[in-house]
Amino acid sequence: MIRKTINTYIDSFSGLSKEIWWLALITFINRAGTMVLPFLSLYLTEDLKLTLPQVGWIMSAFGVGSLAGSWLGGKLTEKIGYYKVMFWSLMLTGFLFIALQFVTTFTGFAIGIFFTMVVADTFRPAMFVALKTYSKLENQTRSLTLIRLAINLGFSFGPFLGGIIISTINYSGLFWVDGITCIAAILLMRVVLNPKKVKKIEEQLVESENKATSVFRDYPYIIFLTVVFIMGFIFMQLFSTMPLFYKDVHGLSEFEIGLIMSVNGFLIFLLEMPLIHYIEQKLFNKMKIITWSLVLMALSYLVLNVSGWSGVLIVGMLLISIGEMLAFPFTNNFAMNRAPNGKDGMYLAYYTMAFSYAHIFSAKTGMEIIDRFGFRANWYVMGILGLIAVLLMVVLQKLLKKEKQN
Repeated sequence: MIRKTINTYIDSFSGLSKEIWWLALITFINRAGTMVLPFLSLYLTEDLKLTLPQVGWIMSAFGVGSLAGSWLGGKLTEKIGYYKVMFWSLMLTGFLFIALQFVTTFTGFAIGIFFTMVVADTFRPAMFVALKTYSKLENQTRSLTLIRLAINLGFSFGPFLGGIIISTINYSGLFWVDGITCIAAILLMRVVLNPKKVKKIEEQLVESENKATSVFRDYPYIIFLTVVFIMGFIFMQLFSTMPLFYKDVHGLSEFEIGLIMSVNGFLIFLLEMPLIHYIEQKLFNKMKIITWSLVLMALSYLVLNVSGWSGVLIVGMLLISIGEMLAFPFTNNFAMNRAPNGKDGMYLAYYTMAFSYAHIFSAKTGMEIIDRFGFRANWYVMGILGLIAVLLMVVLQKLLKKEKQN
């Protein structure tokens, strides 16, 4: 039984191209290297002695820079190709992170983090286009899942390594390591992802049936982006308002909060790839899977108001984790396959921008609702938003069906 389970798990990773594995490793190095980010607020308050309102403005500059970078990355990918965008994004981000430690004023750091994120996040749409190029059509969703696994592992490993660097060196060590890992990632990319092979692989791509001339004339895709924004909006409550709920309402310690939060990462690491592999083998309707994933996300918040028993926290975490595993790979896959030929960069840019918008507004909105009306009201709002996204998915499926008939 155990051997069969292990073989099933290993089999879920089979068939992916070596370029996808290299891309996953480069992404892991890149994400593990962004260890400054989890400690940014501590660095700004402890080392630079900035006030909390100033830190808030810097975080806003971070979010707006990410948004602008996603858009710019899409534009540049269409103009000069994903390989050059990835290369220069990693290269310049490395030097910008190293330089950022020498900026010690509030205004200077806000401007610095904005431009750093603009450059850093041009990488995201370019990376998705690279993934589409290096992956066979039937393996795209699993390839996306592998990249997500690399990102999650990177984000898990980064803070751990960052904590060691801070305790043994200081905060400036973080900036140096961040910069050096970005540069190391491009050196690896230069060696293992040979640009001479790209044209040969690109010829295998299947032409998209979508003939829209721009994102803004593709009405089904606009509805889809609205769904992605709502999905990101409610999901990001998990990392902003949820820990406060655990502590203030259920009286959990930081250690207990960490354990519950780790359930999310552990489930994704253990189950996401086999789950996606199983769904693809069974040829389930991917749009219906996204719809049900949003139902699970909505329920994960609504269930918190059902009982004051702390066990509902685990139930809520399980529901949102399964919802995340089903939603994120398949929405990403839809964005990739919806893009008309030659428009991949902008379609994937707007997909990543939907998450950037959610990142900017989610935490602030949740905090305001909690401050004015309490946690219960916030969970009802998030649950209702999730159900609105479900209704939008039903509308989207009807539009796609009508589009196919025409």
